[in-house]
Amino acid sequence: MRHSPVIILGAGGHAKVLADILMLCDREVIGFVTPDREAGSLFYGQKVLGGDDVVFSYPVDSVDLVNGVGSLPGQVGRWRLAEMIRQRGRSFTSVFHPESVISADVEIGCGVQVMAGAVIQTGASIGRDSIINTGSIIDHDCIIAENCHIAPGVTCSGGVEIEKNTHIGTGATLIQGLKIGEGCIVAAGSVVHKDIPDGMFYRKKLETIMVEVEA
Repeated sequence: MRHSPVIILGAGGHAKVLADILMLCDREVIGFVTPDREAGSLFYGQKVLGGDDVVFSYPVDSVDLVNGVGSLPGQVGRWRLAEMIRQRGRSFTSVFHPESVISADVEIGCGVQVMAGAVIQTGASIGRDSIINTGSIIDHDCIIAENCHIAPGVTCSGGVEIEKNTHIGTGATLIQGLKIGEGCIVAAGSVVHKDIPDGMFYRKKLETIMVEVEA
């Protein structure tokens, strides 16, 4: 199957990771677009084509677009860019690292990005534009809504439901059957053992317990 060449929107760390994945998948990256770098300059070995509007100079079916803007807690630039692109009649292609593991029955929305070492188990679904970052585990029957970022090293046990626009920080652990509300932030390293309502910031780490081992 022949794929169209790719333009990556954004020119930061996340964009570099995506470019690397695309090249591993033998996809042609023809350049980056960003308002933050001079047109014609080089970024990660490829040309900066100009600002975001450049993508609309290409016929719809001639290129695939990848959203390379990163996602940090409380920052919405990535999601605003995605909405602008879609309002103007374009869409984003999904990106899957060849060393991710995705069960055959997982439902995946448009523009989803799955990074190296991520595992998504049977019965799960991943909503539009969400990122499943490096080494994350999404166990069976989890539901991840749109515009979510599951940061590196997160573990979601079976049946976890995460509503849209939520950020799960690096190394967080969510026990089975939880529901995380819309627009939440779970701090890095947190252990989540109860539901979280909409719009909440959650931070909890397990208490350190030291006991003497019996001889």
